[in-house]
Amino acid sequence: MNIKAGTRIPPYEVKSVDPEKMKTMAALLRDPYPIHWDATGNASMGIEGQTVNQGPLNLSYVANMLMNWQGPDCVRRLTASFTGWVLNGDTLIANGEVIEVVNGPTEIVAKCRIWIERDGKEVLHGQAHVALNQS
Repeated sequence: MNIKAGTRIPPYEVKSVDPEKMKTMAALLRDPYPIHWDATGNASMGIEGQTVNQGPLNLSYVANMLMNWQGPDCVRRLTASFTGWVLNGDTLIANGEVIEVVNGPTEIVAKCRIWIERDGKEVLHGQAHVALNQS
């Protein structure tokens, strides 16, 4: 394992954000906010015909990236700020980079900078602590 500060995490691409998943997530979260499912009603916000993806779905793309990299139980901490809307049909790329590797008492943890890009613009950024797979 040669993971150190500066190591890039393999990106996770979402080819097209699915509006049907937004409707499902709105129902699961009991989220009554129509911005996530009413594409016509969003005209007053300047995005007629579009719906806005829920934050938890956006965060799941980062989690998927991290788990693809180090396994299904690797995420120890994940914090994020949402800096832009993600709309139905958008193509996204979740990215990450190791900032520091820390030898803990029971595991080695990579502290990482994480972000999601849409058309080269950051729409989410934050940090993750990821337990490194020792195999």
